[in-house]
Amino acid sequence: MTIRFDKDLDARGLNCPLPILRAKKALNDMSSGQILRIVTTDPGSVRDFNAFALQTGNELISSTETSTETGNQEFEFHLVRK
Repeated sequence: MTIRFDKDLDARGLNCPLPILRAKKALNDMSSGQILRIVTTDPGSVRDFNAFALQTGNELISSTETSTETGNQEFEFHLVRK
């Protein structure tokens, strides 16, 4: 399933709390109902983005984990701006 998004945030290589802080900043520049896509390499971001969505009221509509060609893990999230 492909999710259309309005803004893309590449947070690969960043550790907690930077992916969350950058997502918060990106969401502040977006309109209600727009979708932000975030890609991270931090395994802790799964827990962090679930908590972030609950705390802020922004809806987490997808959270996926994939392996890259080099065997690294990437985590992709789609958040809907409240």
